[in-house]
Amino acid sequence: MIKIKEAIIVEGKYDIKNLKQFVDTVILQTSGFRIFKDKERLQMIRKIAQKRGIIILTDSDGAGLVIRNYLKCSIKKEHIKNVYIPEIIGKEKRKRVPSKAGTIGVEGMSKEILYDAFVRANVTILGTENNKNTDEKITKSDLYILGLCGQAESEIRRKKLLRHLGLPTYLSSNAILEFLNAISDKNEIISIIKNL
Repeated sequence: MIKIKEAIIVEGKYDIKNLKQFVDTVILQTSGFRIFKDKERLQMIRKIAQKRGIIILTDSDGAGLVIRNYLKCSIKKEHIKNVYIPEIIGKEKRKRVPSKAGTIGVEGMSKEILYDAFVRANVTILGTENNKNTDEKITKSDLYILGLCGQAESEIRRKKLLRHLGLPTYLSSNAILEFLNAISDKNEIISIIKNL
């Protein structure tokens, strides 16, 4: 069991059930798209975010992206840590058919994959020293220079990097930038990209 300082926001009750097997923290659900109309729940999430920070952990599909973006626009950026799960083709055990996207959601992810995602997003795991202090941050200009945006074949390079990092391939340049700066420093990322 790992103890995490930040609260975790997920889409549904089965996500919570999976996480509670190995994570000790506050876990809240958006109840899917209901969060768009539930102003009280959103206000509660804002208060928790201000007090202890939140981790947004949604599925790697279109619905998960919409919910993540809504929360990112509704809560102050400094209170949010984004945790991304990889796009794994398949279905959860409880379901008869795969999701519309054909990928496994948070509820079907293994403890190892989720733990790795938490560490890479630099969440505050109590009792460890996993948080990285980065001296030099990667900028949008760096993404351009490295061929990840604004150039011919940037999309191909970006998707290759995202697959290498085990992240969803739909991430925007801003989301990539945020994630890269949370997990590493500029020199390490440049080295990873050059070796792809």
